[in-house]
Amino acid sequence: MNFHIEYEREDDGRWLAEVPEIPGVLTYGATADEAMAKAEILALRALAERIETGESRPIPINIQLVAA
Repeated sequence: MNFHIEYEREDDGRWLAEVPEIPGVLTYGATADEAMAKAEILALRALAERIETGESRPIPINIQLVAA
């Protein structure tokens, strides 16, 4: 399964990053790199939790960065 990180700069200067394919994976950072790194970490944690609880099976993943 392929996931992508969408990111954009907010009016207040913070960066917002999200993985639209995984509900709830939305993070902020002081830089684009920080926001995207946090989003990738959160996405992997969410997938791991789903596997641990039996909600989904392990799948090959690919994460791409996409500017919004």
